[in-house]
Amino acid sequence: MSSPNTFHLNQSATTEFVFRVFTTSPKIQALLFCFFLLLYIMTLCGNTAIIWAVYTHTSLRTPMYFFLSNLSLVEICYTTAVVPLMLSNIFESQKPIPLAGCAAQMFVFCTLGGTDCFLLAVMAYDRYVAICHPLHYTLIMTQKRCIQLMAASLGLAVYLNLQLTILIFTVPFCGHRLEINHFFCDAPPVLRLACGDIRVPQAVLFVMGIFVLTVPFVLISISYIFIANTILRIQSAEGRRKAFSTCSSHLSVVLLQYGCGILVYMRPKSSTSEDDDRQLALVYTFVTPLLNPIIYTLRNKDFKDALKKSMNCTAASETP
Repeated sequence: MSSPNTFHLNQSATTEFVFRVFTTSPKIQALLFCFFLLLYIMTLCGNTAIIWAVYTHTSLRTPMYFFLSNLSLVEICYTTAVVPLMLSNIFESQKPIPLAGCAAQMFVFCTLGGTDCFLLAVMAYDRYVAICHPLHYTLIMTQKRCIQLMAASLGLAVYLNLQLTILIFTVPFCGHRLEINHFFCDAPPVLRLACGDIRVPQAVLFVMGIFVLTVPFVLISISYIFIANTILRIQSAEGRRKAFSTCSSHLSVVLLQYGCGILVYMRPKSSTSEDDDRQLALVYTFVTPLLNPIIYTLRNKDFKDALKKSMNCTAASETP
């Protein structure tokens, strides 16, 4: 007679997930496919342009743009972990994803999302040092320190999300072919399909939300309180404008990223709608990664000038 643990392992080995389709209308499916594909291509192009400009223009080789280029790289990987599979499932094909594949997608997506959040906090710290302690900026934000902060953001996200993913996928699921009311394997919709006691995974998910969302957001808020106080004491109007412009782009991305994340992962489950979660997920999967390059390029004169020079140099080198 097989033990319960053996039954659970056998069940897990055969469990598959399918994603609920957005619509059954072929015309709307085609429109959604084209729309999401266009957003994905724009996201890839915009963030790749930021990386390219930073690493081809010497004036942008500063800590602020080092973190921005790494943020863009994270955004590219973040969307790529979800969008290609989502596009392949739009036309009502409902291709199944095995349990291991679902776990891998959740781990990669949540790890990159966590890295994104930690990196935004690091960028706020960089702006705090630059504006509040300008004389010590080069001594504090050395190349070694920047690499350490980037590595710490990624390492902490990997450590936290590896434990969360393992915990979620050790819970038994009710059936062998399960439909997720979502377009990728995110933690809340996957947990809804479990047939065991999910109180512990839900509690861990909430604590994770505090570590990944609330704590960095509070630190960012504190940084900007000090930054605002320093900017208001600057005598020159031009100096105040320049200091504010370097922060406003980052602050816009922070509010959008953390706002969506907190609404999905931190609100009470009694007020959570599966459809609302899916709609919010579309925002932080498509809109935030797309707005990141747009916000930084449109509101940053130095970056716009450097991007134009890099494009002109490339065009000139290709001219026979």
